[in-house]
Amino acid sequence: EGLIEFYDSFKDMFEFFCKNTTIHGTIRLVCSDSNRMKTAFWTLLLLASFGMLYWQFALMFSQYWAYPVVLTMSMHSEPKMFPAITICNLDPYRFELVSEHLIQLDQMAEESIAFLYGINTSASLFHMNEKNIHVKDLGNLSRSSFKLSPNFSLLRMSDHSNRSRNKRSRVGFRLCNATGGSCFYKTYSSGMDAILEWYRFHYMNIMSQLPVIINISDHTEQIEDMVYSCQYDGEPCRPGDYVHFHHPVFGSCYTFNSKGTDSFWTATKPGIPYGLSLILRAEQKDHIPLLSTVAGVKVMIHNHNQTPFLEHEGFDIRPGIATTIGIQQDEVNRLGGNYGKCTTNGDDVNVKLLYNNSYTLQACLHSCFQHIMIRKCGCGYYYYPLPPGAEYCDYNKQPAWGHCFYQLYNRLRNHHLNCFDQCPKPCRESLYKVSAGTAKWPSSKSQDWIRQALRHQNGYNSTSNRSDIAKVTIFYQQLNYQSVNESPLLSENLLLSSMGSQWSLWFGSSVLSVVEMFELLIDTLVLSLLFCYQRFRSKK
Repeated sequence: EGLIEFYDSFKDMFEFFCKNTTIHGTIRLVCSDSNRMKTAFWTLLLLASFGMLYWQFALMFSQYWAYPVVLTMSMHSEPKMFPAITICNLDPYRFELVSEHLIQLDQMAEESIAFLYGINTSASLFHMNEKNIHVKDLGNLSRSSFKLSPNFSLLRMSDHSNRSRNKRSRVGFRLCNATGGSCFYKTYSSGMDAILEWYRFHYMNIMSQLPVIINISDHTEQIEDMVYSCQYDGEPCRPGDYVHFHHPVFGSCYTFNSKGTDSFWTATKPGIPYGLSLILRAEQKDHIPLLSTVAGVKVMIHNHNQTPFLEHEGFDIRPGIATTIGIQQDEVNRLGGNYGKCTTNGDDVNVKLLYNNSYTLQACLHSCFQHIMIRKCGCGYYYYPLPPGAEYCDYNKQPAWGHCFYQLYNRLRNHHLNCFDQCPKPCRESLYKVSAGTAKWPSSKSQDWIRQALRHQNGYNSTSNRSDIAKVTIFYQQLNYQSVNESPLLSENLLLSSMGSQWSLWFGSSVLSVVEMFELLIDTLVLSLLFCYQRFRSKK
């Protein structure tokens, strides 16, 4: 009896609770017991309050378990690292190992253009005497084993679709599976797009004959052949400030400040004088004219340790133009976990990345597609890296790979592959907004002395009157950057606070009132056990 308070009946226990609890309104259940109408009214009112309270609790918990987020924006101003800058000369190499096949492909393209449009392009388009790129240490690789396939000829077909009111023809080529039972035409409304895609399809098969890893570091072309002048923050660039690589479509490429660890590239002031200034050679040598039809320079601004996906991002710099590019940095921080799907560094992603740089969404999508391509088609897409043990597609070995590839790629574009589900966005991401301005450069009155200065100092030897140089200046418009952060809309503290507010609204009580209710529940349970025990003893 010193530990448990005994009651003679449940009625006595309930009356004691109603008279002494801190919950408002319960005392009206016992103080007006002589008036049954009031008692019934207050009973219904308390039950309705309980119902409204727990209905509000259900709404709050459903909202909490939906894990909504709210975006908060803040501005920061501090010195920061200059982004990585990749430039490409839009002039892909004609490797000596496959030069004979490329010449044959050029001849096929010439015949196809003549068949489709009656134009003789041999004198203006193709240059068979261009210098080929010799790559060392390739061993005794056979050149005669590969043969261009005549089964993918360009055709003109009538467009019978309902969308086309005018009877225009479409141009494309036919692709079939291994048995030939399933075929479709890869067609384009623009003959130019069809010819470029047809050429690129054959080009991938030719380039698959090259080794996966090609060492072009010993090639005679140096950065001085493309970059005549490089300055950052008024200081000349150093030899270790860039890395060189070759892109099969965009040609010879250089990435400045690729790692982002050198203090030399710290941006301390905004403005044009404190940015990266480049004078570039923008002449197209026409190594592979139907693969790269643009003359100029490709420029991409991206994060450090990130693979530049030039086919998806970047912009072209026109020859004979001075381009100033102002950049503004935005930083996005995602919560991840229950609040959204994102990854910190890609370690928790089910896709094995084929790129050696840091995780990006594009790197994951390309890797995912390449794995599916190898599994479904038996070979890899030439423009993406290969996993160990795989080989690039070659229609001499896999005649139906084009049929398989284009169907898979259409499914990827339509989000029918699960790559977008397997590849989350990075939890922390830096984005660069770009604004550009252009002006003619050099001007008609200054071009003579500028060309002479470049000729004496940088070996510039152009003899034509066309513009073949360009100037690019990339700078921070402001050092302050905008940070967009995700935060929980309903955190644990806010949930408890909202529950307390609702409890106080409907009952005017606190957490201690909840303890009183638990005490009532325990007393009811103990009293029930005691009454059952007494009844059992009396029967015995």
